[in-house]
Amino acid sequence: MEKSALIESIRKKAEGYFERGEFFCSEAVVHTINELLGWPFPEEVVKMASGFPIGLGRSGCLCGAVSGGTMALGMAYGRKHGEPVNEKMLKMSAALHDHIKEIYKSTCCRVLIRNYEFTSPERKAHCVKITGEVAAWVAEKLLEDPEIAQKIKA
Repeated sequence: MEKSALIESIRKKAEGYFERGEFFCSEAVVHTINELLGWPFPEEVVKMASGFPIGLGRSGCLCGAVSGGTMALGMAYGRKHGEPVNEKMLKMSAALHDHIKEIYKSTCCRVLIRNYEFTSPERKAHCVKITGEVAAWVAEKLLEDPEIAQKIKA
């Protein structure tokens, strides 16, 4: 599959999980990227993302999609005990933050949704779009990394 088509399919897949209510934002991103990477972690890894929706457990802080995106980057660039930090991890996490902040002017959930009634379909559509943007951005960056891209079977 062509790179741009693959990225768009990742966007739509993450959006679909959230839109259909199968996952919240952070969970949708983690699940989708784990699948893209060929399941390096068991499906249950999504459980670790379950506390991040609605800005860290409904606290309204950091956007759950951004949290999930950072966790997804950790699937590729994270470390185990005793290993040195992978500078790509920190650089990519900051770049994801900056990308979302550039588009939406914030990464704070309460700021991102302040113009919406929380239970409205418009708010959900807005969050679905952010979720897709995060998943697509992470997928694009992983596909641009030759070490990671060679492991992805599209």
